[in-house]
Amino acid sequence: MPHSKTLEFDNPRHLAQLYCSDAKNLTKIEESLLVRITSRDNWVQIDGDEAQVTQTEHLFEHLQQARGQGLSISQTDFDNILHAVAHKEEAKLHAIFDKPLIVRIKDKSIVPKTLNQKRYMEFMAKDDIVFGVGPAGTGKTFLAIAMALQALMDGKISKIIITRPAVESGEALGFLPGDLQEKILPYLRPIYDAMDDIIGHEDSMRLMEKGIIEIAPLAYMRGRTLTNAYVILDEAQNTTPEQMMMFLTRLGEKSRIIVTGDITQVDLPKTKLSGLKQAIQALAKVKGIKFFYFDEGDVVRHPLVRAIIAGYEHYFKESGTGRSNVR
Repeated sequence: MPHSKTLEFDNPRHLAQLYCSDAKNLTKIEESLLVRITSRDNWVQIDGDEAQVTQTEHLFEHLQQARGQGLSISQTDFDNILHAVAHKEEAKLHAIFDKPLIVRIKDKSIVPKTLNQKRYMEFMAKDDIVFGVGPAGTGKTFLAIAMALQALMDGKISKIIITRPAVESGEALGFLPGDLQEKILPYLRPIYDAMDDIIGHEDSMRLMEKGIIEIAPLAYMRGRTLTNAYVILDEAQNTTPEQMMMFLTRLGEKSRIIVTGDITQVDLPKTKLSGLKQAIQALAKVKGIKFFYFDEGDVVRHPLVRAIIAGYEHYFKESGTGRSNVR
């Protein structure tokens, strides 16, 4: 039986933000949920079968909830929420949004966009050593940096240390031109980009100049005890077993270690075992260490990235060939 429902919002801008100010997204809703949508000013009218109209109303409720928690809805966010509603996966959305987990730093709010992201953030909030393992684009490193910055701003720690193994070029750092920061910049650029996105370039540089945030290659961690700090090891799949053990045993009082990596993206020579792979095997049952695994469903880059990863996974499985190094 035909049914109609009109939803009103605070103002036209508020409504437009829910569908990324792109009328094509209203057409996407119509095609995905089998309804007809009319929108003017601050209202939207939904026409169709009662079940589909109700489903579409729920979609706008979830978009509202996301916006209310500080999420500036991107095209990827919109597509992911629409996909969940269309495929009757609203339980996942409830798990994400019903009990908000929001990182607030200055005027920026960072909200988990998938259930796995939320659970990952919950682990980082309470466990001393957390491994985040999964494909590119799942937010492993970005969320770890956000949690570290929040802990710093809240006075829970006095220092953030971020490190990565520098293996991609095959050159020793000592033979590269420039000072230490110039030598390691190509390896650590994604870290700088994440910090600039969260707190801005000027604040990032100020905190690094004061030594409150330290970004250094993994080799510079040897011999140190890291206390009252949030310590992040990124690209951990490119550590050797010796480097991984060295790093994990740097843990000091009032510190937290987050290790991120993708075991399908190892750049080490084939004769060398990945320290991340070994740690997963050796430490899986150690109490107090949490391993969290993401999959392609957690990719929060452009919607096509998820499909690309799934396509390659299928190809590699069917062909038995090696994996590509996607960042």
